[in-house]
Amino acid sequence: MAEQTTSSIVIDAPAAEVMEVIADFASYPSWAKGVTIAEVRETLPDGRAKEVFFKIDVSPIKDEYTLAYVWDGDREVTWSLVEGKMLTELDGSYLLADLGNGTTEVSYRLLLNVSIPLIGMLKRKGEKILIDTALKGLKKRVESL
Repeated sequence: MAEQTTSSIVIDAPAAEVMEVIADFASYPSWAKGVTIAEVRETLPDGRAKEVFFKIDVSPIKDEYTLAYVWDGDREVTWSLVEGKMLTELDGSYLLADLGNGTTEVSYRLLLNVSIPLIGMLKRKGEKILIDTALKGLKKRVESL
């Protein structure tokens, strides 16, 4: 199994509010660094996204890709790559843990591969930067609402 990169952060909001921001793909370009387009292509019966098209520009990766999502209430969302240009693999998840005091620990797991060769250590460092940037952006967005 390929190595995954993980990180977590505590957000001052209940899990349902955090998951609401995660599920609001239309707002991603306003707060998720590097995301220029996030467009829901298909929804599930409960209204949450099943497939989302993204256009990103996060050096060194500039790509367009579609992800498929699986939701587990306000506890977890996982995604996997349906198709991409530069990305050949993109699997990840947000796991939310209610800490019982109005705060939520959010753990982000990511595995990505690109069509250009990258040394393993460099790839994991890139994943870590992407994860930390995403978690900080999510925290800032949720806590500002």
